[in-house]
Amino acid sequence: MNLALRRLTVSVALVALAGCANAQNLQIVPGADVDVGRGWSAYAKGDLPQALRAYRQAAERGDPLGQFNLAVMLIGGEGTAPDPRQGVDWLKRAAERGLARAQFSLAVFYERGQYVPHSQPDATLWFRKAAEQGWRDAQLALATQYFLGRGAPRDYAEAALWYERAAEQGDAGAAYIVASMYEKGDGVAVDLERAVFWYSQAAARGEAGADIKAREVLRRLKAS
Repeated sequence: MNLALRRLTVSVALVALAGCANAQNLQIVPGADVDVGRGWSAYAKGDLPQALRAYRQAAERGDPLGQFNLAVMLIGGEGTAPDPRQGVDWLKRAAERGLARAQFSLAVFYERGQYVPHSQPDATLWFRKAAEQGWRDAQLALATQYFLGRGAPRDYAEAALWYERAAEQGDAGAAYIVASMYEKGDGVAVDLERAVFWYSQAAARGEAGADIKAREVLRRLKAS
């Protein structure tokens, strides 16, 4: 389980960096701000200065998608000189307006001490806000915060809760860890049937060693 946990911790940071490195990761939805749409079109055509202007117009009107995309471009220096300080300011505004992607990205910056002072409590706060909106990577990260007692008191019950929610959304590593917690009774009552289920789910999703654990626990279950 420790190896799986370390892999998950690394993957959380990498996913966040990828998600916060390219404005194209955001999709435009019906009813989106008109300037966000213009910014998206300009960005797709490679007209970065125009995209930046459009996103800024949307951001200044309080649109969280505009604020997030403006933040991404300012931090990455797309269409302008890099300006992480202003970019993080816009990222915080988007996070405060409830955009889960912005909340998750801000949490990772606090976790890494990148562009903002290092603060595990602030990381945990923003991971939770995104996790409660169903953002899977935030659920995984929040679970890890509680599992390690990082930015919050160690709490295996909370860790198990959020690992299971991430597992329910298809994360193989989270499925493996919550299976182990059910097997050992870490934060939850021992439940070998649930352990077999989640080890099997982890195996089906390609988690190394999960199939062996599923068979091992199933033998124990049948023998009991």
